[in-house]
Amino acid sequence: MQSQHIAIIGYGTAGQAAALLLSRDGHRVEVFERAPVLGPVGAGFLLQPTGLQVLWELGLLPGVLAHGRRVNRLYGETPCGRAVMDMRYAGLDPRLFGLGMQRGALFALLAEAWTGQGAIHRDHAIDAISDDTRRVRDQHGHWHGPFDLVVAADGAASRLRGATGAVTREAVYPWGALWRLVPQGDWAWGDELRQRYVAARKMIGLLPVGTRPGDDVPRLSFFWSLPIADFDAWRTRGLPAWRDEIAQLWPEADARLADTTDPGQLARASYRDVTLRHWHRDRLVVLGDAAHGMSPQLGQGVNMALMDALALRDALRAQPVIPAALNVYQQERQAHVGVYQFWSRWLTPIFQSDLDWVARARDIGFLPAGRLPGGRGHMLRVLSGTQHGFFGTLKLKPGFLAALQNDLTNGRHIREGGDPATSGH
Repeated sequence: MQSQHIAIIGYGTAGQAAALLLSRDGHRVEVFERAPVLGPVGAGFLLQPTGLQVLWELGLLPGVLAHGRRVNRLYGETPCGRAVMDMRYAGLDPRLFGLGMQRGALFALLAEAWTGQGAIHRDHAIDAISDDTRRVRDQHGHWHGPFDLVVAADGAASRLRGATGAVTREAVYPWGALWRLVPQGDWAWGDELRQRYVAARKMIGLLPVGTRPGDDVPRLSFFWSLPIADFDAWRTRGLPAWRDEIAQLWPEADARLADTTDPGQLARASYRDVTLRHWHRDRLVVLGDAAHGMSPQLGQGVNMALMDALALRDALRAQPVIPAALNVYQQERQAHVGVYQFWSRWLTPIFQSDLDWVARARDIGFLPAGRLPGGRGHMLRVLSGTQHGFFGTLKLKPGFLAALQNDLTNGRHIREGGDPATSGH
């Protein structure tokens, strides 16, 4: 495709990746970001093999691996020590792993890679698009364009996806979370995502997320699940009562909060369930959470955003006409996204709800279900992001798998001869 003038709305992961990929293909890219100061939103996340493969395509895998923390196991239990979930990537492929990472680290790596390749307009909240989908209007009433393509990567609360005329579901989940980065210190599970559940009403999680540029202290991403309607009441009750509760449920987790002295140190997060009949109209296309927001139970948000950006780049390469390219992009992504939206809706009340009987059934049956013939492989494919539709598998590229094998070999060498903390174990 010849060079196009492209507007990208939003500079989160989806917007950053799209800006980098499309600029490298020779397109003229302008980014519009509502924040006056650029920076990440949120604490940490888990990169799956699918997301890591996109970063490998971008040439960013070495930097990502240097800052992130390898995660080999996802483990969840009740306060009395009863295992509810126990999944290891090696059960699918010994080369695979997740990578815990700070949002600030990925933001910095993507931003540095895009420096000098396009224009970014800060403090520009785009709130409308013209009828012909070629111009966008900011909060000051100024119109920008015309553009050959407008990419809406403005998150789960997108203001532009409604312009597709295709929104079928857009609901805020009643449960959210409190998040904070805390020092890893002597945390005993340096290569695991660990969670602890009290029925489905309370959930504590800690994910190793490594370091970020300018900060060499290894950290954990701490989260506490609660209804969004209870955010203000939680603050009113005060930190001492909350810390006492955590100490009773999980003393080791409370120890990581030693320097948490003010409620303002914890960020609030809410989530939306978003479904569109189609992801584009004329010259407008949506990416990431703007197209398919879902709860965080499967940890796929960042990975889906990266995959969307790559699929859009590939579709624009394959089709010389933009409407045809957008059809290819949607077809490529919908079969993959659809199964994750299904499982996300099914799993959310099992881990975040007031349904105690559902939680009891989960505690009894979830772990054995993963040991049934076919069940374990399916769960691991869903976990790793490689489930494609309900029965297919998303194949990872041989070159990417070879890069993971090389990293695994190097990691083993370090663990045998050096500081184990440097390898994530």
